[in-house]
Amino acid sequence: MPAQMYYDDDADLAYLEGKTIAIIGYGIQGGAQALCLRDSGCDVLVAELEGTPNYERAVADGWDVLTAEQAASRADIVQILTQDHVQALVYKNTIEPNLIAGNALVFSHGFNIHYGQIVPPPDVDVFMIAPKGPGALVRECYVTDIGVPSLVAVFQDATGNAMQLALAYAKAIKATKAGVIETTFAEETETDLFGEQAVLCGGVTELIKAGFDTLTEAGYQPEIAYFEVCHELKLIMDLIYNKGISGMRSGVSDTATYGDITRGKRIITDQTRAEMKKMLREVQDGSFAKEWILENQTGRPCYNALMREEAGHPINEVGKKLRAMMPWLEGE
Repeated sequence: MPAQMYYDDDADLAYLEGKTIAIIGYGIQGGAQALCLRDSGCDVLVAELEGTPNYERAVADGWDVLTAEQAASRADIVQILTQDHVQALVYKNTIEPNLIAGNALVFSHGFNIHYGQIVPPPDVDVFMIAPKGPGALVRECYVTDIGVPSLVAVFQDATGNAMQLALAYAKAIKATKAGVIETTFAEETETDLFGEQAVLCGGVTELIKAGFDTLTEAGYQPEIAYFEVCHELKLIMDLIYNKGISGMRSGVSDTATYGDITRGKRIITDQTRAEMKKMLREVQDGSFAKEWILENQTGRPCYNALMREEAGHPINEVGKKLRAMMPWLEGE
């Protein structure tokens, strides 16, 4: 069944007229969405912790920065854009006491709603607008008037206008120029977590390290190994990002393509696919969420130990040295 898509003609900014929108958290998405909403003529408030880099950035962007409690108490629509692991606490302490019937809660990721960490009262709308791109791209595509494709989902429709309000919000950040795909909080959350774990972060970093280890253990120079299994990955991903997998194969040598189509399945085996399905079940049944919530409640002992271990992998030191040779790169 084709996805339900919404565009500019499906959205009406009038649903935002007379409403005040609070952006809680001026991070990667918060800053971009706040600026886009303001430029679209919306009444926007920004909340951030004083003394933080995000607070200073918000001040530099011209905001009279409030506390979360102040912003929530004055807003009709509250968009929660803090990190997942602090959202429930921020909601409980500063947002929930200030909600009144007819207000709306907005999210750009469904984790806390889907796993029951935030349980909104029944008389408020709850919806999600999730841009499929980082905040910098959301802002850039707003300024260039093309928009970033986004997801929309309604978890709770207390007013009867939750979808119209969600689409108006999407239009105000110009997402409807590119297209907005209807989904659910469950689908967005589960596919997002699975993608991060199995492919985008967990899968890719382990593949890179395994390739690096294989080459260096065979006696090849670490610098050469880094270039071949890590640095050049961006070139391939840029081709896939812009042209898809088939387009990438037409953009590399026939030798590379033959190695791809004849050897790739020896890396991603039936056993790998079975493990992916197991990881997906852990996302679906909530066991991963419970593990991550408990990890944060106990001070992140596993997270911190693993991060220290990962930082000690030789690829990090080699990469740091080689990136210093390339001043055009951002970061360290």
